[in-house]
Amino acid sequence: MNSLISAEDSKSADGTLPAEALPEPRSQGKLVLRKFLRHKLAMICTAVLLLLVLTVLIMPIFWPHSYEDSSFPSFARPSADYPLGTTQVGKEMVSQILRGTQYSLLIALVVSIIATTIGTVFGAMAGYLRGFTDSAISRVTDLFLIVPQIAAAAILAKVFGGGSWYIVAMVLAAFGWMPIARIARAEAMSLSQREFVDAARASGAGTFHIVFKHLVPNMVGLITVNATLAVAQAVLIEAALSFIGLGVQLPDTSLGRVILENYAQLQNRPALFFGPFIVLVLISLTINFIGDGLRDAFDPRQRKMKA
Repeated sequence: MNSLISAEDSKSADGTLPAEALPEPRSQGKLVLRKFLRHKLAMICTAVLLLLVLTVLIMPIFWPHSYEDSSFPSFARPSADYPLGTTQVGKEMVSQILRGTQYSLLIALVVSIIATTIGTVFGAMAGYLRGFTDSAISRVTDLFLIVPQIAAAAILAKVFGGGSWYIVAMVLAAFGWMPIARIARAEAMSLSQREFVDAARASGAGTFHIVFKHLVPNMVGLITVNATLAVAQAVLIEAALSFIGLGVQLPDTSLGRVILENYAQLQNRPALFFGPFIVLVLISLTINFIGDGLRDAFDPRQRKMKA
């Protein structure tokens, strides 16, 4: 009651509240976070993904079996000691899945960071400078787009690294930046017509200052969404390469590699195949739904949240 009286007393002669009495407007970051937190499916998937990541990072410390140990009985059936059984060469399956998931997530994270960085820089420069720079970057982007990504990645990974995980990650990143570059280019062309860019030009700011201090920060929503989706795409492409035997090679491993090694046991010992397969699908689905939630949160056309 007192608050209502004080609010009435603080009104000016024309019946409006003074500026200090108005509620503080929400920042863009708080609005985005609130919208994302209200996206139920995205929040569920975020919790599942975090649980999965924590599991593959912490569980190997306490798991009694090592992924390198091959002294277990060959093709032991699932039991209390071997929840998913053992492989043909005597390796315990749970430890193999934990190690493979670690490598798959690591590769996907490296690919996402590198591809997003390259695509954002190239796209922003092309969209802002236009002219010859735009034409050159666009032609290079088109050239990379027509090259079959999996085939090129398989060849280059085999030639340069013999299947080491970091070589596979670099090669996948080299052929994964083009879609992000196209989206960033279109966004940069739109932003370059805004008043704050004109003001920066008038103040004498250079090209790199405008691109990296004004354009790229205003594309943070776009960059975040595409970086998230790039993780899911990298997980699947890496798994496809490893499954056909042209990706990660021993002693490194990944979920695709684990699936390949146990594909022949699909009918007789399905746990060996479906264990890593379900984890792979779970990672891809959760990341994609998180990306959908981020896209809805950053989209200004979505219904405004109540204050």
